[in-house]
Amino acid sequence: MSIATAVDGYLRHVSVERGLAANTVAAYRRDLGVYTAWLGADSAEGAPRPITDLRDVTRAHISAFVQYLGLRPESPLTAASIARGLSTVRGFHRFLQGEGLVETDVAHDTKPPKLALRLPKAISIDQVSALLAATDGDDVQRLRDKALLELLYATGARVSEVVNLNVDDVLVEEFDSVRLTGKGDKQRIVPVGSFARAAVSDYLVRARPMLSARGRSTPALFLGLRGQRVSRQNAWLIIRAAAERAGLTVPVSPHTLRHSFATHLLAGGADVRVVQELLGHSSVATTQIYTLVTVDTLRDMYTLAHPRAR
Repeated sequence: MSIATAVDGYLRHVSVERGLAANTVAAYRRDLGVYTAWLGADSAEGAPRPITDLRDVTRAHISAFVQYLGLRPESPLTAASIARGLSTVRGFHRFLQGEGLVETDVAHDTKPPKLALRLPKAISIDQVSALLAATDGDDVQRLRDKALLELLYATGARVSEVVNLNVDDVLVEEFDSVRLTGKGDKQRIVPVGSFARAAVSDYLVRARPMLSARGRSTPALFLGLRGQRVSRQNAWLIIRAAAERAGLTVPVSPHTLRHSFATHLLAGGADVRVVQELLGHSSVATTQIYTLVTVDTLRDMYTLAHPRAR
């Protein structure tokens, strides 16, 4: 079997059998494209190449590939990007062994570089309030922007989850929750607070029918000015414009509202496992990084406020 055929088989496996999202499969395709191109290139250092048969790949090749990612002259990758690329390669070789295409999983023991701990960047409750207030208005664009931002902050959803919502995903009979589809097409029901409920209801009644009339019929909840579904890029621009109107000097992106949602919940006393469910994290370990942000905030407040803290 050729290397290209094996890659196609693996991508079908993760797409169909594991049900990974299209964006994730596309990222795997890019990573494996870099890997297989490297295997097919002449060797300058490290394990001998080119490789035309995956049975000839050794542990030395995997280690040399990881070093290449960090040192390649055209664009060396960060530790996080190297770790992601290695994760894809390890999954590929695990698949090859499971399918009986190779005898051993040569990538199993290769470790990724250590990642620096990067705490998620949240903004304060006052800054969120200013951001949301910057979308006030009665025209169709402001009504849509208000509903979009209120829903992002109310649910902690990823921007892709919100822009992919259809009208039927908003449980409108007793509108107190929304159905989100996350990574791997996993669905979860997330409650929606009164401010977001009011904003979305206003948008559905007063703005969406007008936007829908400008384009082809679509079930999308959030529509652009031409009646099409709002894209992730559109959402980013909407938030950036609101942040500028609010006079915020810190960077604000759609993910900032997700980080702020989690941080504010934990600071208010929410259980970390509840926040995990709301965010759609598969592991509580992913959610626990937000507890570090909360502890950092408490430590700063203690240092500033306690007379014997300094």
